[in-house]
Amino acid sequence: MDKAEADRHDKMLELAEYLADVLQKAVPSLTEQQVEEAGIYMAKNRDVFARAFKSQPDALSELINAPAEPVEKAEVEESAEAPVKPAKAAKAAK
Repeated sequence: MDKAEADRHDKMLELAEYLADVLQKAVPSLTEQQVEEAGIYMAKNRDVFARAFKSQPDALSELINAPAEPVEKAEVEESAEAPVKPAKAAKAAK
């Protein structure tokens, strides 16, 4: 994996972590694994979700009609092991 690809992957994991936090707050009954998997899925498909949120809800049909690509267990474990970002540490300290 080259540096640019590694940076993109790190940014995706950071977004996934924030999405998981939002999902956990919005739907407390979800398990930690469920929110992590959903966060990673949404982060990986951020372009499709962005179009859907910008008045193109039919963009989600790309994901509905695509073959299922479950989040790999290794990705969930990797996001759990990711170093804590400074903003995240400050938030946790509150």
